[in-house]
Amino acid sequence: MAADASDSSTVHSKPPATTNINIIHEGISTDRSRFTPHDVIADIWASLGLPAAVLPAIDLPGSENAGPVLPSSYRIGCLAQSSIALSALSAALVHSVRNASVRKAEEKEKAAAASLPRITVPQRHATAEFLSVQHCSIVTPNDDDASPQPPRARPSPVLDIHPTAEERGRIRIHTAFPHHRDGALRLLGLDPAAYRTGNLTRADIDAQTRQWRSRDLEAAGLAAGCAMYALRSYGEWDGEAQASVVADVPVRVRRIGGGVVGVGAGAGAGRPGSGVTAAGRRRCLTGLRVLELTRVIAGPVAGRTLAAHGADVLWVTAPHLPALPVVDRDVARGKRTAQLDLRREDHRERLRELVAGCDVFLQGYRPGSLAARGWEEEDLVRMNPGIVVANMSAFGPEGPWQGRRGFDSLVQTCSGMNVSEAEHFNGGEQGEVARVLPCQALDHASGYLLATGICAALYKREVEGGGGAFCVDVSLAGTMKYLRSLGQFEGRSGFDCAGFTADEVEGYLEVRESGLGVLKAVRHSASVEGFETGWDRMPKPLGSDEAEWQS
Repeated sequence: MAADASDSSTVHSKPPATTNINIIHEGISTDRSRFTPHDVIADIWASLGLPAAVLPAIDLPGSENAGPVLPSSYRIGCLAQSSIALSALSAALVHSVRNASVRKAEEKEKAAAASLPRITVPQRHATAEFLSVQHCSIVTPNDDDASPQPPRARPSPVLDIHPTAEERGRIRIHTAFPHHRDGALRLLGLDPAAYRTGNLTRADIDAQTRQWRSRDLEAAGLAAGCAMYALRSYGEWDGEAQASVVADVPVRVRRIGGGVVGVGAGAGAGRPGSGVTAAGRRRCLTGLRVLELTRVIAGPVAGRTLAAHGADVLWVTAPHLPALPVVDRDVARGKRTAQLDLRREDHRERLRELVAGCDVFLQGYRPGSLAARGWEEEDLVRMNPGIVVANMSAFGPEGPWQGRRGFDSLVQTCSGMNVSEAEHFNGGEQGEVARVLPCQALDHASGYLLATGICAALYKREVEGGGGAFCVDVSLAGTMKYLRSLGQFEGRSGFDCAGFTADEVEGYLEVRESGLGVLKAVRHSASVEGFETGWDRMPKPLGSDEAEWQS
């Protein structure tokens, strides 16, 4: 039987083995400060109602190290190893149940658990994969490439945290997209053209943000369609109504429609699920069609993860929106990439056809935003009764902040993480007001957790009976809450860590030919015994493929 979410018998009760490491828990969230990576996996696995019998298949080299892997008070190494292992374990579970020779649901579950291959995820390699965007580069651009490796961007005077009218008030402004940056500048009474010509300094921006109280500027910015949040402490975040709405577990899966048993029922019921590609390679998710409409990091990491296990991922972007070359070249690995302009009816019709033929609809629009464009959850189920709808958002589908836009750095800022990180770094002395994490841990963990939830939904459709459609929700705020529940290294002890040397990082990289030139990037850290993981397709300019299914 599937593990009961309330059953903690599968959770290891021993504290981390490393001596002289003190981990403390702050705030009102569940205290998981004594959890090892194995415990994290068991905890989230149980919350999804997945069979505990498969957990011994996990091998986590380096998990005995309870200390920091990156310089931070947060347990990023633990989160990286456990979230990536969860995604690999769930992919292997889907393969096992798709290929079980028995027909009854309960017998399928037992057969799948008995045949699960060994999953191995080394902690340091997993943590390096949380830095994959930083370590992805084009070594030799193509001579005729329209999108060569961009030069290192000059430091932006906008993309940072700025002082406000309060003594320790701060506001963080996100500028990955030009329209967010220009909107913020106009709100502050500054000319975006001055930024583009290099005639705008940080002092110019600071002078304007100091005219506002941080919460007032946050509200005005959000109303104007910008992406900015006031700096909050843990206590201030805990006092927000949204904080109490964020779920205690980071992945939620629910049934949203009935249907016929079978992965891809109604969409890909006739496709083989053997896990063997046309080239004869064994991959866990071969034959699975994933339609991805996401941007930036978290959502694309989910799609990239499914592709690493063999899924056919079609990443659809809009031709009129800006590309993010530094990010895109990393998260596009394993995917085909097409472009559709949903302002055009013929392109909307093409998307409907893709929805009807997919297994998974992976999207990163703000809750309610896609529905406002005529793509209600009910519409997706009507088009495809066996669909898995996977949603990535900043703050989740419920609460007063549900419709707000947000990114990793902004969630860190508004939730108290940056304040707490600075307090630990300062060691009780006066110092930094805010300090960012050494990687975008919320983005990456959320991506792997969403991939896990997708596989959990596919598994449930097989073994619970009734088939049908499922919805999976993951939010950056939910991942933040879970990371916070893992506790923090006491005082400055988390910063007594050098991170990775260049030589160590080099050992995790692969060099491949791509549509952009010779690419160097972090290999996938999860291995599945008897199966291949990683990416056959390498990145190329967005929109290089046709918007159609090939598998």
